Amino acid sequence: MKEIKQGNLAARITIQKNAVVSSELLRKPTGTITLFAFDQGQGLSEHSAPFDALVQILEGEMKITIAAQSFRLACGEYIIMPAHDPHALEALTPAKTLVTMVKTQEV
Repeated sequence: MKEIKQGNLAARITIQKNAVVSSELLRKPTGTITLFAFDQGQGLSEHSAPFDALVQILEGEMKITIAAQSFRLACGEYIIMPAHDPHALEALTPAKTLVTMVKTQEV
């Protein structure tokens, strides 16, 4: 039988002062699922990825910038970051997110 995982996502990761913390929940050839915890003012600087990514806000508020357009997201909201578009994340309050990266083969 394959391993089954169950639990409270927000409780699986802790916000640490002046830090960004990550915890990978799943890694497969088709994608990854990663939890992030951000202290207020912390974030990920602008970068791009070759795959689409779904960002879900589990706690707090985040500013997410995609291709120079900013979005303010709160607990319970999500955004899809398109592949190859530059993006950055910044915690407006202490925050936790779940990022699901979907890998696809380009034809």
